[in-house]
Amino acid sequence: MCPLHHVGGQKNRHRSGSDANTAPSAKEPASTAAVNLAVILRIIFMGTAQLSCASLRALLAVPDFQVVGVVTQPDKPRGRNLKLQPSPAKQLALTHGLPVLQPERARNEEFIQQLRALAPDLIAVAAYGQILPGTILDLPRFGCLNVHTSLLPKYRGAAPIQWALLNEEAETGITIMKMDAGLDTGDILTQERIPIAPEDTSESLHNRLAEMGARLLVRTIPEHVTGRIQPQPQPAEAATYAPKIKKEDGRLDWKQPARVLWNRVRALTPWPGAFTHLQDGPRSVLLKIWRAEVVAGSGIPGEILQADNVGIVVGCGCHALRILELQREGGRRLKASEFLAGHKLKTGQRFEGGPFNGNRSAPSP
Repeated sequence: MCPLHHVGGQKNRHRSGSDANTAPSAKEPASTAAVNLAVILRIIFMGTAQLSCASLRALLAVPDFQVVGVVTQPDKPRGRNLKLQPSPAKQLALTHGLPVLQPERARNEEFIQQLRALAPDLIAVAAYGQILPGTILDLPRFGCLNVHTSLLPKYRGAAPIQWALLNEEAETGITIMKMDAGLDTGDILTQERIPIAPEDTSESLHNRLAEMGARLLVRTIPEHVTGRIQPQPQPAEAATYAPKIKKEDGRLDWKQPARVLWNRVRALTPWPGAFTHLQDGPRSVLLKIWRAEVVAGSGIPGEILQADNVGIVVGCGCHALRILELQREGGRRLKASEFLAGHKLKTGQRFEGGPFNGNRSAPSP
């Protein structure tokens, strides 16, 4: 039996920030604005992905911070024409006239010399994408602080947001840590928690955590450099890992319980997306599942139990999954009712599925 759960260097700078529930906390509660420092703090920012942009914007808005340079990954080929495209962090940096460094490897000696020449007091890191060597970690006098999108020591690694959803965590959050040579093993400076809602996807959670991390970063930095925070080592015995998500992780195995598949849809939206296949005459058509819900029902795994304007109900290993929004390969995202208007499905048809490489939990080390 499996129980059914009902789910449904800038020129113009300004202050920003918000309250946080931090752990460990500073000696006094952090205010909504950064603490005034005796001198302007020279900061190098390292970030690449969209998530990092909120932190860079927040740093640029604080009068006591001077962002003297931005380090990001090299331009990557994207799109049908594989044209080189800058990272979101680079685009933002250029709009603010900031120097941009794009080393192929962070260990490059010439790059490290360039960092030294910028004489940073602190390096702030968010979704950069490379492991930093000790020579960089030891370079600024106040160290390197990282914005990590989980409540460390849980979900160290590349995909903490997705794994929190895959494992149906009730909450997640942001950790600001002082980086060391390990993979997300540095001492914790501050943390802030946020509940995970049933309607959350990795996209919605990403967006909320990006803004939360930015606010917490700009409030943590002054508390850290003035010695008002006591860094706390991470309890190694509580550590779990969040491996990088692969495209194949989106494959739905209909033998799994419906709730497991529902979590997979949420966790892998928008990328790589949960997907399955439907036999359409001689062809097997790939379908991306955008939104679904768990419902009562039973049937052969992958079998269509019902197809109407409410949705497409599919049998699973336990209970059933109602598909609410989906997309045919090469088509556009549609509500189930819109999809059925052009693609007639009958009760008893089967979606194809199989074991996925992503059938993983976040194991203890």
